[in-house]
Amino acid sequence: MPMEQLYQATLEKWGEEAQYDQAVEECAELIAALKHFRRGKVDQQAVIDELADVTLMLGQLTWMFGADAVEKSVQKKLEKLSRLLESPDQQQEEPEDG
Repeated sequence: MPMEQLYQATLEKWGEEAQYDQAVEECAELIAALKHFRRGKVDQQAVIDELADVTLMLGQLTWMFGADAVEKSVQKKLEKLSRLLESPDQQQEEPEDG
């Protein structure tokens, strides 16, 4: 089944709010897996599995909010990151808006 059909079916079965909650849950699980990985409590596969879950939810959310709008924002963020990397004054600083 194509991804768009899966996303639509998921939305129809569980609803929009549930998808937001699921995205939050999957991100939290990735955060926990990364913390455990840094401490040697889980292996790389545990992180990969959580990354897969988050990747699926990002696809769902991108579809829900509009791929064009998301891509436009991603391009703006990449341009900003590129400028930060080229600036010797800001080598240690994090981008302001992620």
